[in-house]
Amino acid sequence: MDHFATTLTPSAPYDFDLTASYATYFQKRHAADSYIDGVFRRLLEIGGSPCLVELSSLGTIGSPELGLMVKGTDLDDRIISEARRQAIRLLGIDQDPKPFYRMAGEETFLGPLVQRLKGLHIPQTCSVWEGLALAILGQQISSHVARSLRRSLVDTYGSSVTDHGYTHHAFPRPGAIVEAGVKGLQGIKISQNKATYIVDIAGRIASESLELENLQALSDKEIIDFLTAIRGVGPWTANWLLIRAFGRPDGFPVEDLALRRTLNDLLIKETTPLTPAHALEISKRWSPFRSYVTTYLFAALRSGLLSQ
Repeated sequence: MDHFATTLTPSAPYDFDLTASYATYFQKRHAADSYIDGVFRRLLEIGGSPCLVELSSLGTIGSPELGLMVKGTDLDDRIISEARRQAIRLLGIDQDPKPFYRMAGEETFLGPLVQRLKGLHIPQTCSVWEGLALAILGQQISSHVARSLRRSLVDTYGSSVTDHGYTHHAFPRPGAIVEAGVKGLQGIKISQNKATYIVDIAGRIASESLELENLQALSDKEIIDFLTAIRGVGPWTANWLLIRAFGRPDGFPVEDLALRRTLNDLLIKETTPLTPAHALEISKRWSPFRSYVTTYLFAALRSGLLSQ
C-alpha cells in the first residue's frame, strides 16, 4: 500500500490515550475502531477506495500533536484530504473543551471529575448513518451485548483490508446492509425489529430518499424531530446522535438509565434512579455543554473511575 504521513494539532488540552480509549469503549476494539499499542486505526471507504487511517500521539496533553498515517492502494489528493477530515472528526481533534471546563469548574461534583479526565474530547462516528445503526443496535440491551452485535455487523458486512497480518473492517455501506436483508442481520443475532429498522434505513439511504448528512444544517430540535419520525428511532437514540454523530455540545439522552442512575448517585443519593423529568430539570444548569457532561460521566463509568 502507498503511504502518506502528516501531523495534526488538536485544541489543547487533548488526551489522545483517553480519547482513543473512549472511542473503543476502553477495549482494544469497538465496531470499526481499534486502539492497540498506542495506535488508533480505522479503515475508511472513500469514493469506493479503502484506506487505512492510523493516529498516534507525538506530544503531550498540554501541547498535543498527533501523527497521521494514511495507507491505501489508490491514494490521491482527494482521498488524502477526506481521510484527514474524517480522522479529525473521529477523535474530536478540532473540538475546544475549554468553555466546558470553565463551567464545570464552578460545579462541586463536576469539577473534580473533569480534572481527572481533562483532555478528553468527544469521538465522532464517520457518518450519521454509522451513528444511527450503532445506536439502534444499542437500544435496551447491555453494553456488552451491544458491543458484540456491533462487531459482528462490521466483521460480516464491512469491507476489509489486511495490513501487517491484522485485518481491518470498514463500517458497512448501506448497500451492503440492503443486500444482506433482515434475514442476514438476524443470522448474526440481531433481533428482527432492529434488523428491520436498520435495513429499512439503509434502503432509504441507498435509494437517496433519506439524506441524513444534510441534517447538519438543522437546529438540535429540528434534528431530533426529524430523526424520531424514522421508524425505530426515539429520543434516546436521537440525543446520542447529537453527541456522537452531529458533534453538538448539548445532547442529553435523558432516557438512559445508566446516566440517570449515575446522576442520582452523585447528586441526589436516593434509593431509585432519577425520573427523566427530574434529570432533565437538573441538566438545564449545564446547558449548552450537556454532551460533555454525558461523555465525561460515561468515560468515568467505563474506565472504572465511577462504579456502575
